[in-house]
Amino acid sequence: MALNFTNNFIGQTKGTMGGRARGIFRGDIAFAAGIVAVLMFMLVPIPTWMLDMGLSLSVTFSVMILMTVLFIQKPLEFSTFPTVLLIATALRLGLNVASTRLILSEGHTGGEAAGAVIEAFGSFIIQDSYVVGGIVFAILVIVNFVVITKGSGRIAEVAARFTLDAMPGRQMAIDSDLSAGLLSEEEAKAKRAELTQESTFFGAMDGSAKFVRGDAIAGLLITFINVIGGIIIGTTSQGMSLGAAASAYTVLTIGDGLVSQIPALVVSVAAGLLVSKAGVEGSADQALFTQFGRYPKALAMSAVLMIGIGLVPGIPMLPFFILGSIAGAMAFFAFQKHEKAEQAIVETAEEERKAIKPPEEPISKSLSMDTLRLELGYGLLPMVQGEGENKLTVQIKGLRKQLAEEMGYILPAVRIQDNLQLQANQYMVRVKEIEAGRGDVRPNMLLCMDPTGEPISLPGENTTEPTFGLPAMWVDKRYKEEAGFKGYTVVDAPTVVTTHLTELVKENMADLLSYTETQRLLDELSQEFQKLVADVIPTQLTVTGLQRVLQSLVAERVSIRDLPTILEGVSEASTYTKNITLMTEHVRARLARQICDQHSNMQGMLPLLTLSAEWEQAFAETIVGDGEERQLAMPPSQLQDFISAVRKSYEKLSRTGESPVLLTSPGVRPFVRSVIERFRPQTIVMSQNEIHAKAKIKTLGQI
Repeated sequence: MALNFTNNFIGQTKGTMGGRARGIFRGDIAFAAGIVAVLMFMLVPIPTWMLDMGLSLSVTFSVMILMTVLFIQKPLEFSTFPTVLLIATALRLGLNVASTRLILSEGHTGGEAAGAVIEAFGSFIIQDSYVVGGIVFAILVIVNFVVITKGSGRIAEVAARFTLDAMPGRQMAIDSDLSAGLLSEEEAKAKRAELTQESTFFGAMDGSAKFVRGDAIAGLLITFINVIGGIIIGTTSQGMSLGAAASAYTVLTIGDGLVSQIPALVVSVAAGLLVSKAGVEGSADQALFTQFGRYPKALAMSAVLMIGIGLVPGIPMLPFFILGSIAGAMAFFAFQKHEKAEQAIVETAEEERKAIKPPEEPISKSLSMDTLRLELGYGLLPMVQGEGENKLTVQIKGLRKQLAEEMGYILPAVRIQDNLQLQANQYMVRVKEIEAGRGDVRPNMLLCMDPTGEPISLPGENTTEPTFGLPAMWVDKRYKEEAGFKGYTVVDAPTVVTTHLTELVKENMADLLSYTETQRLLDELSQEFQKLVADVIPTQLTVTGLQRVLQSLVAERVSIRDLPTILEGVSEASTYTKNITLMTEHVRARLARQICDQHSNMQGMLPLLTLSAEWEQAFAETIVGDGEERQLAMPPSQLQDFISAVRKSYEKLSRTGESPVLLTSPGVRPFVRSVIERFRPQTIVMSQNEIHAKAKIKTLGQI
């Protein structure tokens, strides 16, 4: 029983003592005790062995900080650096105060007065010459204070400023990615936390840089005070001569300064590396070697330069040859690494290409068609290559602008492609996949035409102009000036193709003016006309109905650029009819000024060829049906007589150089036009309602 009691007591005692020991050696208590010990260094005298331990700890701590900075992947992995920097600075300052106390109080006793560490620095580095030690100490202070500390502080300040300025934009980017589903809620929270931590870290680093700078200033002042104070104390209190006091106290003070400034320099370098590492991923060695090895040509040039310097007379050859060889080896391995990386990329791409099956083309793609396509033989491909204003693509862009100004119509994109089934110098224009025209041009020659129709007296290749079917000749470019002197019209091959394309577009403009194009014309009207559009479309006329009106106008080459006037005419006509033909005739009457100006000659006169009363009556009597069902029912023999009469009249007037407009009554104009467009599509047919009151007319005859 007594034995059990003893065992229980011993167990309880051990448990209590173990718990107390664990409490004493807890991290937070040990950390607090260490901070208190650092502060006590400044207040309580400490023995030399404790000072040696503290100085050794300071050197070890600074080296550990530098190594950690070198091996971290990104600055935020060492986010406690500002706190560590403050602790290291406080430790050095506390040790400085403690060593100062020992130097001033015991310095007269010899080199061991301030401990073995300071004595070692004083004897090994200074080598009993306080002049050399003073110079070395001054250099360390200048390097630390002027170069490293100042640069690190500036980098930290700029990094903090830019990080804080960019924080709202980066926060919005995270929110945008979250809204777009690119980030989950947890990932967004992690990124926000990292952003906050980063801004706090660089802000703290900006303030911590002041610790390093202040530490350097304090070390310099403490050293100066130690030297002056030691000389005064040695000469006045210890009975030493001025030289002996200066030697003893200066050696100890500079040794103390060196053992303090070397850790300070190491920590300053670590701070500079950390703040300058912002935005660079990977450890310092990885970042440096990767980025230097990224450009092996630079390494190779450096190797050649160093070997070249070594060959200069008077310069030691061996060091530069060794360094040049090292740089050359690095360049060689870098080139090999690049080749392997490129080979790996090619192999990976090839494997991915083999692994990925080509996607099957959707059947719906087979239904799509090109609205307007220009196909070229292989000999005409140089016309769409190279530079210059005569390039075919440049002229087509000009054609789109020209049609927009002349006709108020936006030409859809013209697709240009080669067609091996065509002859080398042949081209073809397709409208909605249907051939609309083709021609043959010579890309390196000029097309020459005589306006009078006479034969061309130049050496060349006779041909027919593809647009209007006129006789022409392909001549060499060296005859361009001679052709101009003889009054010939000379154009190059791209202009021939563009002119032909222009006429084909005008002939097929009614088919090209789709529902989508009509809606686009309405949408692109200026804001002041949008109320008119809203009143007319769709209450008085649908977009499809407006499309038919516009198609009727462009089919007769009437410009639809004045779209507001056309909408006003539609609005007026809709009050008494829904017939598209009648609406179109009313719109033409509203465009009377434009139509008359469009067809006036150089003298400003509108030449007219009128339709006789007999033919007017013949057309009026053969129109049958009502509304949309109205159509012409003229007998074929009578139609043939009319066609012959029109041809005869126009052939007679063409010999005089006139191309008049055929004038009819409003009721029969659409039907007369429907007949004439089949054998003379270039003939303009107008009604009396389309003759503007101020137009100058000239009647040339009657049919």
